[in-house]
Amino acid sequence: MVRSDRDRRRRELSQNYLRGPDAARQFLRSVRLDPDGLCVEVGAGEGVLTTRLARMCREVIAYEIDQALADRLRQRVAGLDNVRLVMSDFLAARPPSRPFQVVGNAPFSLTSPIVDWCLRSARMRTATLITQLEYARKRTGGYGRWSLLTCTTWPQVSWELRGRIPRDLFRPMPRVDAGILHLQRRAEPLIPPARQAAYRRLVQAGFSGVGGSVQATLRRSYPADKVAQACAAAGLNRRAVVAFVGPDQWVQIFRLLDGRP
Repeated sequence: MVRSDRDRRRRELSQNYLRGPDAARQFLRSVRLDPDGLCVEVGAGEGVLTTRLARMCREVIAYEIDQALADRLRQRVAGLDNVRLVMSDFLAARPPSRPFQVVGNAPFSLTSPIVDWCLRSARMRTATLITQLEYARKRTGGYGRWSLLTCTTWPQVSWELRGRIPRDLFRPMPRVDAGILHLQRRAEPLIPPARQAAYRRLVQAGFSGVGGSVQATLRRSYPADKVAQACAAAGLNRRAVVAFVGPDQWVQIFRLLDGRP
């Protein structure tokens, strides 16, 4: 198969763009934007999502790092007064100082740093991202196992898999299907802000795996009887290992061990 220079450049940048309007509509059905809010788009590409996002909310800031796409993208959004195009690295950008939503077709190789950027941004309210399906499933318990990142951030942010996009709806076609990952910052955190650092320490200790089971690990820092009671209340048996402990269970365990409101 003969590839164009543009396709080769996309592969080098780990860029897999939606093929057209049908693919864009499929993704945007999973995106629920505040019509009066600000949307930050990561990886705008040729603007297949950008023009539609402009109709869904009051303001769009679209980031695209590939200079070769600049002319086409500018032409596509030229008549849209509520779109600001930024030709620079999204990861180097300072987050807006007011509430915003993130939407984007994230380059697969940059998914983790993009998600981290969103999590660090205090004003981020939601982020709906196209990622590798495997990444989205790992972060949302899709394999029956849970990741450290999901569990440590759960009191502030919920993680949800909102769908699958077949790989043949992208150009160039990636090796795997994509998933639609949705992050939602909670209006009220599940753990009081003053106790969130202590919560993270407990979860990180649990993920260290010292002792084998979750109970054995936590007994190194808390009384054995309290650990047993907390794990039982969360529905865990004494042999449960950390990968199979869900984020809501971690919150329940922490509340019982912490003993604070």
